[in-house]
Amino acid sequence: MASKSIFILGTEDPKSAARTGVLDLPHGRVKTPVFMPVGTNATVKAVSKDSLNEIGFEIILANTYHLYLRPGHELIAEAGGLHGFTGWKGNFLTDSGGFQVFSLAPFRKISEEGVKFQSHIDGSRHMLTPELAVDIQSALRSDIFMQLDVCTSWGVDETEALRALKHTTAWAHRSKLHWEKTKGDFEGSLFGIVQGNFFKELRIRSAEEIETLDLPGIAIGGLSVGEPFPVFEEYLAFTAALLPKEKPRYVMGIGTPEYILAAVEHGIDMFDCVYPTRTARNGLLFTAVGPISIKQAQYTKDFGPPDHECSCTVCKEYSRAYLRHLYRNKEILFSMLASYHNLAFLHEFVHKIRYSIEEGRFTEFKYDFLQKYRPKAGA
Repeated sequence: MASKSIFILGTEDPKSAARTGVLDLPHGRVKTPVFMPVGTNATVKAVSKDSLNEIGFEIILANTYHLYLRPGHELIAEAGGLHGFTGWKGNFLTDSGGFQVFSLAPFRKISEEGVKFQSHIDGSRHMLTPELAVDIQSALRSDIFMQLDVCTSWGVDETEALRALKHTTAWAHRSKLHWEKTKGDFEGSLFGIVQGNFFKELRIRSAEEIETLDLPGIAIGGLSVGEPFPVFEEYLAFTAALLPKEKPRYVMGIGTPEYILAAVEHGIDMFDCVYPTRTARNGLLFTAVGPISIKQAQYTKDFGPPDHECSCTVCKEYSRAYLRHLYRNKEILFSMLASYHNLAFLHEFVHKIRYSIEEGRFTEFKYDFLQKYRPKAGA
């Protein structure tokens, strides 16, 4: 059965693979490229849904693994899915739980059937199968949901990478079959995931196998797992070029300007990461010249905004000195304001990227931005 098209291709940059587009989803259209904030437990930490709306986000993430364990997908289903449970009226993308299981390597065992793992909460044992991952995400009423896959880390050998690829492909087939058999009135779109680690022949094989399923979208997995940035960019470009032009392309786990620019340059439409909010809570603030650490004493009497080029509410109304005071006193308000600012910064950054593509000057935008941006936190 052919999948319903959810992607409308927009402008293509003449000097790169960068492009704009629109995702046509059940809870509204989403302009791409798009950065998606991560709400692990059905909430973006320290940021209300009203703040997310105010910034302008059209889609956020939630985490299948965590919601399966607590409060349970059955309870969320009773509330009407994630939208009824949270009150968020935009779109939700949910991951399959595969990456969380990957990160719990000492507590899981992978077989053809699925993944046996031990809960990080109470030690209870569970079996996550491709079918159960689909059932959980169907109960959550996700607008986009992911197949269960096997992610491998930087440095594994080709034998292990091939084994993970075979499981991922087989599980993609099972996910699609189960989705088509059980979806009923569920309108969510299933995305497949390309694996293959850092072996180009495996990447080619995985992309071909996932593409034959004709799913609504495709994610590139197994990147940003510890590899150096040049390797990340090489395999991102190589894999993205293998994917069909008419489908949305998603890279999981990137959320800094330099990684986002690399992804967009090679034709990626969607990306997400906990980095902007996690680092915000730990005192790091994005600015146009690079992140700053508000912990530093130099900001004690700095009454300027966090970023002189940012027009978000935080930059309009609060100073670096005040934010440093909040941070040093462990005030909850600091986490709220810093997270808001970092997300607003990235949202506006991606908006500028889209505009530059539409004007045919993405390459120049990237060059100009990186000329003054320092990736390491400093002055």
